[in-house]
Amino acid sequence: MSQTPRKSKVFKLKNQFHGLPKEADVNLIEEIVPAIKEGEFLAEAVYVSVDPYVRGLISTINPGDTIFGSQVARIIESKSKDYPVGKHVVGEFGWQTLSIGKNEINKIGFPAPWIIPDIGNLPLSLALGVLGMPGNTAYFGETEVCKLKEGEVFVVTGAGGAVGSHVGQIAKLKGCKVIGIAGSDEKGRWITKDLGFDHFINYKTSNVAEKLAEYAPDGVDCFFDNVGGEISSTIIYQMKKFGRVCICGSISTYNNDSGDLPKAPEIQTPIKMKCVTMGAIRVLDYKDRWLEGINQNLQWIKEGKLKYRETITNGFENTFNAFVSMLQGGNIGKAIVKV
Repeated sequence: MSQTPRKSKVFKLKNQFHGLPKEADVNLIEEIVPAIKEGEFLAEAVYVSVDPYVRGLISTINPGDTIFGSQVARIIESKSKDYPVGKHVVGEFGWQTLSIGKNEINKIGFPAPWIIPDIGNLPLSLALGVLGMPGNTAYFGETEVCKLKEGEVFVVTGAGGAVGSHVGQIAKLKGCKVIGIAGSDEKGRWITKDLGFDHFINYKTSNVAEKLAEYAPDGVDCFFDNVGGEISSTIIYQMKKFGRVCICGSISTYNNDSGDLPKAPEIQTPIKMKCVTMGAIRVLDYKDRWLEGINQNLQWIKEGKLKYRETITNGFENTFNAFVSMLQGGNIGKAIVKV
């Protein structure tokens, strides 16, 4: 008896995004999933991640393509010894409910689908957050770029998001004074009262330069930048001599077309005068050490040294709305869709 064809719900790009993505820019359709071949497996989405990098790289795909992104999925059929039925994997399967995977690196450069290790009673969704790409971004960003020392002043923008809230906690573990910048007082209460940040600056209601001078009168040793734009320039002007900047993202510019980028004060002068070093964290450069970061972050969670928060949207059909909300700062911690 022939098997009934399986159908997957899929978000396809309809129009390239201009400015903030609009619902008319995507199509939600159903398509038949072909039978898997030798070496492949079929996975059913459990959680779908919505991340800023998707907005930044959307121009690399064409209308009609599936919108890309990470997900936690359960293997429901397999012809690969590396991926047994019943296991949960993290893969770059995109915004779809059924995916065919195999043991190969994603075309963007993400690691091959990886089986989630034993994380005890912790939710599987963490494999898209503190125990996944954002967590590794924070971990390798600190260990390989920031290289913090005890007693240093550390500033992070996007402090209420998945990466910012995480790297700030690592800085506290290293004995640093941590100042988080975000766009709501609710985020500020969370990162100071729950996560232990020393100070919070609401960039929407405060003068960032004045507050930073108050909280870090001798200057900033290390700045972890998730947002770019004018705020970043303001912070760079208050770096200490031989300070370090780690560039992670520029979410303040992602909704701007290339010909309409926001203007910001020039930063060459403070960088030169204070001999500031600028580097960047591109987490895909550490795909060969992927589990190193995950295991360290897992250990910190088990030891009670690392806390997390998730903003979970229910229903696959709400993935696009969750994505847009995340781009507007509507999430605290990691933004995730529960399928």
